[in-house]
Amino acid sequence: MAYGQLTNDEMLFYSRQILLPEWDIEAQEKLKLSNVLLVGAGGLGCLSAELLVRAGVGKLTILDADHIEVSNLQRQIAYTADDIGLFKAETLVKRLRKINPYIQVEYVNQRLTQANAAEWIQAQDLVLDGCDQFETRYLINAVCCEFEVPLLSASAIGLEGQLFMVMPGSACYCCLFPKVEQDDEQLRCANSGVLATTPNILASLQAHHALLYLGLNQTPLKQKLLLWNGKTMQQRILSFEKDPYCLHCRCE
Repeated sequence: MAYGQLTNDEMLFYSRQILLPEWDIEAQEKLKLSNVLLVGAGGLGCLSAELLVRAGVGKLTILDADHIEVSNLQRQIAYTADDIGLFKAETLVKRLRKINPYIQVEYVNQRLTQANAAEWIQAQDLVLDGCDQFETRYLINAVCCEFEVPLLSASAIGLEGQLFMVMPGSACYCCLFPKVEQDDEQLRCANSGVLATTPNILASLQAHHALLYLGLNQTPLKQKLLLWNGKTMQQRILSFEKDPYCLHCRCE
């Protein structure tokens, strides 16, 4: 069997996707060959990871050093009260392995740092940013730009969320959110609050876009910012420009 070709069991598992005229077997096989890194196993990461695993991404690596707390259970759908005190990434991966036996899912109980970011990012086909700290977001963006790895960055807080994609040569996270303007690390769910549904809606959109890219090579949010408002149930997509002075994605 050729590398990436689907087995009969996999064909059955993914049969409802393969029936789609927009998807088909070729897209499913492309997805099977994909390597994805997810940074953050919280409200965004739990659902993004599960949807990609159910869809059939070939290899998913989840990186998070946090432990499960009582306050996480309100929105982080992979965990229960029995999991309190355990590592998020490890617990999430154990759940995912039970869902789909045909793919590879790995966990890393570590934070992404300057010392290890290149190691984890440079060989990926796509990175999903599901963290809640600005410094980590800037680090992910910088390393993805350096190694030309596509990035899907999602965030959710309160009743609002946003999503956009960074591709090699496109505008990046720093173009949209210059670092000098984003020094307030207090703007997090732990301090500002979040409705249970908000991160899960954004996670679904993030996973959906990941499938469009990995299976169909589509990038509808390249250099575009999707804004979702949970109060009004409205969604907007705004274009933004590349900053010619950006230190990470500037033209050579």
